[in-house]
Amino acid sequence: MHGFRGSNSGPPLISEPDRVGRVAMAINGMGVFVWDLESGVMRYDDVGLSVMGIRPHEWDGRLDTLGTRMVQSELPAVRARVDRAVRERTSFSLYFRVRLRDGSLRWTHTQGNVISDGEGRAVRVVGVIRDASQELLAVDQTEEVRRARGDRRRQAAIVGHLSDALAPTLTVGDVTRAVTSTRLLEQLGAATVALALSEGGRVVMVGSNGTAKEWIRNLHLARSTELLPFSEVIRTRKPVFITSRAEFAARYPGLRAFLDRMPDATAAAYLPLVAQGSAIGALGLSYNGKTCFTSDERTVLSAVSSAIAQSLQRALLYDKEHELAAGLQEVMLPASTPRMAGTEVTTRYCPAHSRGDIGGDWYDTIPLPDGRIIAVVGDVQGHDVTAAAVMGQLRVALRAYAGEGHPPASIMARTSAFLTELDTERFATCVLALIDPRTGLTVSVRAGHPEPVLRRPDGSVTRLDVPGGLPLGLDGPSGLPVYPEAVNVLEPGSTLLLCTDGLIETRTADLDQGAALLLDALRTGPERSGPLADHLLDTMGAYTGQEDDVALLLLRRTADGPATGRQFTATLVRTDPDALHCARHRLRSALHDWSMDPLGDIAELLACELATNALLHTGGDATLTAGPVGPGGRALRLTVADGSSACPRRRAAPEGATSGHGLVLVEELATAWGVTPCGTGKYVWCEIALPPG
Repeated sequence: MHGFRGSNSGPPLISEPDRVGRVAMAINGMGVFVWDLESGVMRYDDVGLSVMGIRPHEWDGRLDTLGTRMVQSELPAVRARVDRAVRERTSFSLYFRVRLRDGSLRWTHTQGNVISDGEGRAVRVVGVIRDASQELLAVDQTEEVRRARGDRRRQAAIVGHLSDALAPTLTVGDVTRAVTSTRLLEQLGAATVALALSEGGRVVMVGSNGTAKEWIRNLHLARSTELLPFSEVIRTRKPVFITSRAEFAARYPGLRAFLDRMPDATAAAYLPLVAQGSAIGALGLSYNGKTCFTSDERTVLSAVSSAIAQSLQRALLYDKEHELAAGLQEVMLPASTPRMAGTEVTTRYCPAHSRGDIGGDWYDTIPLPDGRIIAVVGDVQGHDVTAAAVMGQLRVALRAYAGEGHPPASIMARTSAFLTELDTERFATCVLALIDPRTGLTVSVRAGHPEPVLRRPDGSVTRLDVPGGLPLGLDGPSGLPVYPEAVNVLEPGSTLLLCTDGLIETRTADLDQGAALLLDALRTGPERSGPLADHLLDTMGAYTGQEDDVALLLLRRTADGPATGRQFTATLVRTDPDALHCARHRLRSALHDWSMDPLGDIAELLACELATNALLHTGGDATLTAGPVGPGGRALRLTVADGSSACPRRRAAPEGATSGHGLVLVEELATAWGVTPCGTGKYVWCEIALPPG
């Protein structure tokens, strides 16, 4: 048996009976030590010295020599723990590392017990020491496994969060906001992020977070052939990982000057965004304090770039389809709104935010020859090209029926029959209003569509009570559907609103709630129709979330429009010889009331000519209508309506003839004249202007 090694003087510190126990400890690789507190001498047996990595002849028993073998950063904690045990005369247990001859480190475990004399003073410490490398290696491995599992959970959380953030995205803007969010930046542990797209051989920066503007400006619109990080990864389709500032400066010398503006950046990762074999963009990340990228980190970043690439590809396709749909919709809607005296018309169309398909919503304004205007808003079922095609055909058909002079109910019924004959298996809703700017008289019909809304000059608002008919394209029980007409009067300063249900409808609330909000928005909105339209779209869009397309038409009857409430109408019965005579006298009286006496003789002459032609050549009755028109009401319009579709023709009457002069007189004396078809009949009209002054 080997004794303790220490100084060369003094008796052995282990008695013979203890040698058996020491042998057992030696077999188990455990050494024994005794520390004499009075002399400060530390004695180890041979196993203890072997654990410490000290050869027997090298050990001098001094604590300072032992300290040189230990890791200096651990020495203060070891001394503090042992000193406390000596003061309190208790035991201690601790782990520390010693440096071996080959420079490697070994973990050791030491247990000691403080021995006191009869007076309670601590005189020595007796203990054991063993090699704990394998034990702590297992602990380290367990901790490594634990850390690996934690890293995998963190990496899975990154990919999961990104997937959740990208799932609802539609547009490139949506994807950009998700990728450059602060939360994702924190999960990746990066300091900055930048997203770029490849367009026409150039790098287009579309979003960033934490990146200096000068850096973005320098990289924006760079050619893919330039020696720049985004250009390189797009060109090669291979990621670039940089782990030092010197490496970055050497790889991209053109960006060396920008490193000074990023003093904390120590690493960067540039990842190509590849979809279907093509690099559509790149993602750039910079890190502060990072000096390497592990294999797992590179794998996660590759997964991140793949997910972003797939979402970007879908977003790019969506944006292109949405742009095409918007272009088609714009072509099918009226290019401009006609200007009508006494009215202010504003139209708006807003596609749904959540869908890129083309829709069937439309609006239209149709000016009639007699100065009236038809306002229409409709919505074809569905959101596809078929809906848009049907919408275009309906719009043309409705304009044609309106141009023929049919009343509103007949226009709606004929349009419904037209849609039925198309056999598209689609229906449509529609609302139509015929407005006379001179009198404010408004005739409205609707086919399964929301009612018109009126804002009066005093600011009060109301829904017009317009009885509803079947949607267009649905047959009634007895052939053509019936569309009841409602008559209202728009006072000067009133505003009429026609809109599709996308302005008020949302899946998360009752329809009545949206209708009430619309009334409030209309009540509190600006007076002019243009700003009012924008106000309604902003207010209602925040409520509905723009879940559906919106077509909107506002018609405001201006207070400074043509003279209002002044119109003369007389029915001319063919069998009544006094009807025309009475009409002439009533017309003369009306002209006096309108301060238009200078037109009396010409007006009577032309009215008689138009009325006589209708009574003689149509074989039926006629209606004479007269009223001021034009700016300031300084012109007179005469209209004779009859039940014949045959148009009058100008004839050259022979000298001395008593007939055939009618249209010649109209053409010579009137400033304008014309014929307007009206269902099975027509309107023949002319206008006479007051002389200047």
